[in-house]
Amino acid sequence: MKVYFSDFFNVSTDVTKEYGAFNISLINDLPLFIDPFLLFNSKKQEYQNLHNEILRYVAFLRDQSTSMNINDGLLRSWYCFPEVKQTWLGYSEIGNGGRGPGIEFARALNNNLNGIFSDFNTTQISRSSHLEKLCLIKEKTGRDNISDFVTNLIKGYLLDYTQKFAQQNIDKVFLQEFAIRHVSFNYDTKTWASEKYQLPVYNDDFVLLTPKDLLTKDDTWINKSDLLRQYHDIVTSVPNDSLRSQLNLYFSQNLPKPEYTKKGRKKAPRKSDIAAAVKAVIRKYPELLDYYIRFKENHGDKAQSVSEEKVEEVYNLFVSDLSKFIDRLAKETDFYTKKGDTLSESYERVLFLKSVIEDKDGYRIFYVKGDPIKREADIHIMFRLTWFASQSAVTREANEGRGPVDFAISKGASDKTLVEFKLASNTKLPQNLKNQVEIYKKAHDTDKSIKVILFFYPKRK
Repeated sequence: MKVYFSDFFNVSTDVTKEYGAFNISLINDLPLFIDPFLLFNSKKQEYQNLHNEILRYVAFLRDQSTSMNINDGLLRSWYCFPEVKQTWLGYSEIGNGGRGPGIEFARALNNNLNGIFSDFNTTQISRSSHLEKLCLIKEKTGRDNISDFVTNLIKGYLLDYTQKFAQQNIDKVFLQEFAIRHVSFNYDTKTWASEKYQLPVYNDDFVLLTPKDLLTKDDTWINKSDLLRQYHDIVTSVPNDSLRSQLNLYFSQNLPKPEYTKKGRKKAPRKSDIAAAVKAVIRKYPELLDYYIRFKENHGDKAQSVSEEKVEEVYNLFVSDLSKFIDRLAKETDFYTKKGDTLSESYERVLFLKSVIEDKDGYRIFYVKGDPIKREADIHIMFRLTWFASQSAVTREANEGRGPVDFAISKGASDKTLVEFKLASNTKLPQNLKNQVEIYKKAHDTDKSIKVILFFYPKRK
């Protein structure tokens, strides 16, 4: 059963592991992304060189931003890149599609290069500049935007990395020469250049490997949630006594008046009030962001170990354990040979999954460190990876602004079944069971649907 890179290209998993590459799925993106801090903090000179090249490019953008009025055409040329979907990493729940950094990200970065990023690559507080700073100040600019932008800037390295592996370990029948756009930037002509590479080919497109030690899950080492959580530690780390006092005073002034219980005890401030106060401090004292970044740099030795642990969890869940789960379905059930209309096919497959989970210890793959999976998105990815061999089309389709149905299983326009997976712990489960799927059915012009609810006990029970 071909699901992973090693399966499609007849490569031992030990070989990819020894090379340091993550064994990606070619069925669906896996929830990992590149954290640029891991480049900066690495002991590998080649990674540090990549981080320096990122700084050089962003410094170029800053110089252009301050010297001229950059129109949308140049913004799209210099800032807007397509998502490097060939890595098969990210948060697509169906396939490997994504949009990459768009014009909104471009405008945000360009505007901030004239303001809070004006000292980019010349900062005096932190040891280095970091692109992730943008995530701290711009709403709706997060890990996806930063990771996509950085991935494009180091795409040349990933291409060389994959080509070297392919030429050493993969049969030439699986390789093809590709002309790749946006590989290297010519600072003289201010344009991106293309180059040719011999790479693994799948579905008429090339595939890229990514080193495991560049990857993380959930969030970058430098991120807004962490800034809010560690605010008081950051302020404490500020060496200037006067500035530290000003920060504390302004923070207090921006908190609402304290509330008290009936017994006269002061209530702790709400998280939303604390977040609002921190944001107010940053607007007044933007240098606080640089002190936060320096704080994260000083604790950078933990970044690699934290990321390694997260990547290992993803590997165990979506590659190691799930591959065994798929193998069991193939050997012990009719999961991959069942035929019929989409409703009967879907229903029988759900029953097979139910049997393996409940009666054959298959539930174990849904637990991480003894705790059940809490994200429905992870459930969706897992089930998508088990559906890969269906003769029916398995898609995730948008629904008129009401969110996507989990799975639409179809054989032509006249035979379509909707499958919705929910965790029993979802607080909106009753509402979903009552209304949501019915809305989906009307939108998709079908009366066939299956609702699957997964309930997990904590391991201690």
